[in-house]
Amino acid sequence: MIKFEVFKEICQQSIQMIEDAGILLTKEDKAKITAADFGLNDVKKEGIQILTMFQTGRIAGKILVLLPYQTEPEHWHPTVGDDPGKEEIIRAISGDLYFYIPGEDTMKNGFIVDGKDDCYTLRHEIDMKPGDQLELPAGTKHWFQAGKKGAVMYSFSTTVTDLNDQFTDKNIIRDTIIETAPETI
Repeated sequence: MIKFEVFKEICQQSIQMIEDAGILLTKEDKAKITAADFGLNDVKKEGIQILTMFQTGRIAGKILVLLPYQTEPEHWHPTVGDDPGKEEIIRAISGDLYFYIPGEDTMKNGFIVDGKDDCYTLRHEIDMKPGDQLELPAGTKHWFQAGKKGAVMYSFSTTVTDLNDQFTDKNIIRDTIIETAPETI
């Protein structure tokens, strides 16, 4: 669960990071940003902020934001019914972004979240600079992390099936719960 005050703070910080990256946001865009803590209750450590720009039955475009040193947990987009799974293109916009995919251990910039060696199994690091792009075929296990500047990126994908994502960390709950706003008197 994310406390309402923390949710507001990280969404505001994420909006500022997006605008600092040179992306114009409308009032409606700003109202749509959300955060995911994956039920781990420490969104600033393991979580992500998401602004869905568009989503149809076939494609989606999002802006993803990681705060400094925030980590999106290791996951993959599985086959769902007749759908082979979400294909995704990530394009770095600003900040420090480290992606981890299957391959040789080349990790040098990122880190494994304390006590979670078994939840972050991939160590093949791709250091993404603004303008770099990475294609993730359906079913590809991956995780990513921001460095000290945080990171802003685009995610372009086929049909979004995020609530079906599978995670290496069995404690993850994909649906985020935000504590209700305090009543005003």
